Amino acid sequence: MKAVFMGLGYIGLPTAAAAAGKGITVTGVDVSSKVVDTINQGKIHIVEPDLDRLVKAVVEKGSLKAALQPEEADAFFIVVPTPFKQNHRADISYVESATRMVIPYLQEGNLFVIESTSPVLTTEKMTDIIFKERPELKNKIYIAYCPERVLPGNVLYELEHNDRVIGGINPESSDKAAAFYGQFVQGTLHKTNARTAEMCKLTENASRDAQIAFANELSMICDKSDINVWDLIELANKHPRVKILQPGCGVGGHCIAVDPWFIVSDFPEQAQIIKRARETNDYKADWCANRVLDACRQFSHDNDKEPVIACMGLAFKPDIDDLRESPAKYITSRIISEANAEVLVVEPNIKSHKTFNLVPYQEAYDKADIVVWLVKHKEFIHMAIDNSKTELDFCGIRK
Repeated sequence: MKAVFMGLGYIGLPTAAAAAGKGITVTGVDVSSKVVDTINQGKIHIVEPDLDRLVKAVVEKGSLKAALQPEEADAFFIVVPTPFKQNHRADISYVESATRMVIPYLQEGNLFVIESTSPVLTTEKMTDIIFKERPELKNKIYIAYCPERVLPGNVLYELEHNDRVIGGINPESSDKAAAFYGQFVQGTLHKTNARTAEMCKLTENASRDAQIAFANELSMICDKSDINVWDLIELANKHPRVKILQPGCGVGGHCIAVDPWFIVSDFPEQAQIIKRARETNDYKADWCANRVLDACRQFSHDNDKEPVIACMGLAFKPDIDDLRESPAKYITSRIISEANAEVLVVEPNIKSHKTFNLVPYQEAYDKADIVVWLVKHKEFIHMAIDNSKTELDFCGIRK
């Protein structure tokens, strides 16, 4: 069995490596020559526990290689980004580009799967493109949609153990895709049609977005009421049927912060709660930034000097290096541009950043007058408290 994975990012590389680890010969394709060279050296370009060891092993074994172009295979997987445009409509140009790249290599009996989070009907649109370019393949290849369901920081385990939803353009395609995933997925494989699978992925993330929005809205209400939101949620969750999530400084990442907009843009009249939840979570980042700016002005008024502000964390969630759609990154950028202060930026999971000058976390804390806790990285949790500093805790570090 030979497989080609188009895209070697946070999902594509772990999935390709997991498949290669189960005896499938995998070629991973990426547009970045730096990424390709890194992987072919048996190294990785992202932070993900245990992935470095797996990639090293499968590259040395010869079951995984990286390339800039696809090649003939038995199965092809599209695992590229699907960002949204300025109007919050999905940009499926990367999916289409990757699809067009593999069209010349498709043969009768091949499997073609889209894993990229996509609006409803994307799989059918790519099917039309394939058959328009290669009409002789109509009804002779298998096409399906199978979205990932993994948590950054625990990707390899969840790739193997989580259930998967597999939606083919016909039952035969669902069966073919399920047979492939069954080689390395121990979770249950739930077969359905492509539209339902596409909507299922969007629904999962819209549901989580709404739950987080409730917690974030509650945190702003508690701030105005002088109530400790962390204590409140802990007490409320003692109810046997209540499970409120933890608030943060917003919602980031390439899934929850993006996917609900795909539903809203396609169904604007119906998706009222989904839209409001997305707006609430976007607003939370601005609310946090405004709180910091207020604290900065108060410090300057009380001390007749500009403060030093430490922004603790840039990633969209704890203990990863992924900054995509990160509210912490957005808040930090606003503070740098709007605060009359020296701003120290901390992110222990990356070595350098093209925009921010990064400072070691203990050094930043020691120098700061105002400490802004944005991400609950493990390095921050047990840091000693200096009561002479103003601390703004948006992620529950000091709860």
